[in-house]
Amino acid sequence: MAMMKTKYQVFISSTFEDLKEERRKITEVILNMGHFPIGMELFNADDNKQWTQIKQAIDNSDFYILVVGQRYGSLTSRGISFTEKEYNYAKKKENTYPSFYY
Repeated sequence: MAMMKTKYQVFISSTFEDLKEERRKITEVILNMGHFPIGMELFNADDNKQWTQIKQAIDNSDFYILVVGQRYGSLTSRGISFTEKEYNYAKKKENTYPSFYY
């Protein structure tokens, strides 16, 4: 009987406008490796319901990738960027799965 290859969910976090190409390349690599990328393309980050879904996606991910560029990003009502909000949440989970920062 053939062994099934493990499929991982990988959460990609970054600002969007300035890192579109980097996000595209990372997504392509993850897909080519047979895994499942997930990120802001699937969510509207400024909606509370969507934030609940983002937290669930981070919780359900096997890996977390943070890509940092020159831009800080759009601010939440608390005065931090949505990317930083995702990072702060994921950082609390860091001991449960590997995180990568670029």
